[in-house]
Amino acid sequence: MVLPSPLRSLAKVDGELAIDVPGAVTTRSVLDAVEAGYPMLKGTIRDQVTQERRAFVRFFACELDLSHESPDAALPEAVAAGREPLLVVGAMAGG
Repeated sequence: MVLPSPLRSLAKVDGELAIDVPGAVTTRSVLDAVEAGYPMLKGTIRDQVTQERRAFVRFFACELDLSHESPDAALPEAVAAGREPLLVVGAMAGG
């Protein structure tokens, strides 16, 4: 998983996060594993109560925008196999 720089700093990691995901590899299971391994990230990517993706956070994998997919939908096989990362991107707004 690739996180935006501010979240990597908060988690005190350089580069990609390598995590083990038991069972089906979905956005929800990946985020569950990330939050279990890096509790300081709880509430930064998704709301702690509703589990909804934060408004200015987007998910990409294999050149696909997965931001509006169900959090329980299977991620692409290349992500599940560890060949491609799940990208967490902080969207920018303004004008």
